[in-house]
Amino acid sequence: MTDGQDRAWADLAPFYVIDVQRDAAATSILPGSAIDPTVVWERDAPLVVEIGSGQGHAIVHAATNHPDTDFLAVEVFRAGLARTMLDADREDVRNLRLVEANAPEVLQHLLPAASTSELWIFFPDPWHKNKHNKRRLVTPEFAAIAAAAVKGGGMLRLATDWQDYADQMRDVLDASPDFDRAFAGEWAERFDGRVVTAFERKGAAKGRAIRDLAYRRRP
Repeated sequence: MTDGQDRAWADLAPFYVIDVQRDAAATSILPGSAIDPTVVWERDAPLVVEIGSGQGHAIVHAATNHPDTDFLAVEVFRAGLARTMLDADREDVRNLRLVEANAPEVLQHLLPAASTSELWIFFPDPWHKNKHNKRRLVTPEFAAIAAAAVKGGGMLRLATDWQDYADQMRDVLDASPDFDRAFAGEWAERFDGRVVTAFERKGAAKGRAIRDLAYRRRP
């Protein structure tokens, strides 16, 4: 990280970063170490979780504009989390927390079941080479993990600029017994709560179509 990011981690992590118990890996979470969101955020409010929050542009913007909602940024790259904290602190955002951990383990071991009102997955790593497709996040196994974390009637929102990954996401979630489409037609309308980030601008500049998807958790 840069010197500024190192300072941000030292100064801001005590407030923003959730300290978790690790399993074997550095970004793992020990099973059985679930948090109580009402204790962490010191209130009872809807919880929005963004997986792969990157540098935090989307979630800081959302948290700034929705102070009555709690937000959790999930990311494995510490430099991105440091940037997120710097921006959040600059905007005096207090309803945001961060966790440095693998997304499936956050949903399985850190968050209580059915505790999430919305789960966001915006521009996940496409692993676009055929031999790497198996590393993609959105799979039938992940759909089941996500369903356990999202409360009945809650939303799963996704976006990508890789057409074949968009197709895969839609196929996986259409086949899920836990989610229903929350859009008509081939693709969802652009989620108006998603600020345009560098990832989206880069994809659009290369001529790739931006695909949104939205699914509602069955009761």
